[in-house]
Amino acid sequence: MSDFVLHDPQTAPEDSVPLLQQVEKKYGFTPNLMRVLAEAPVALEAYMALSSFLDRTSLAPAERQVVLLATSFENGCGYCMAAHSTTAGMVGVPEEVIDGLRTGGPLPDPRLDVLVNFVRTVVRDRGWVGGKALDAFLAGGFTRGQALEVLVGVTMKTLSNYTNHIADTPVDDAFQPRAWTAATAAGHGHQG
Repeated sequence: MSDFVLHDPQTAPEDSVPLLQQVEKKYGFTPNLMRVLAEAPVALEAYMALSSFLDRTSLAPAERQVVLLATSFENGCGYCMAAHSTTAGMVGVPEEVIDGLRTGGPLPDPRLDVLVNFVRTVVRDRGWVGGKALDAFLAGGFTRGQALEVLVGVTMKTLSNYTNHIADTPVDDAFQPRAWTAATAAGHGHQG
């Protein structure tokens, strides 16, 4: 397996340097995912743009984290599960909701449970979502527009999940307390 470089402004391709500087300024450090994506400036820019677009959706911050964590869980991405478990806590997602997302179980909040079930169906069925799944999403208080907004988050996480699978991105120290593996989740009832 080829080792991917964890780039910084001194090693990154020229077009990635200003993007890495933006990330550092925004977060106070440069997560390893961004350092890997810097290998292809367009991939780093795409991830940052999708993140910005997701922030502009009508989904609440906690709902956005549900989308990101549910997608990462279904794709088995330990890096993103650790990172977004940390971020979810920072935006006030209750610990019992985070636990449900980390184990693939139901969520105690009815609205978020509707959302997570929709996201899981989108990812598992590769977007072939209609009928009962879409009806349940709409009946749960979401809109058709929000069904499309969910796809922005799924797309963003698919890009990062697959990047981490290919690059075997090491989990940053900041996210280590929320480290996650699919094997750990399997011990808590995940059937996927």
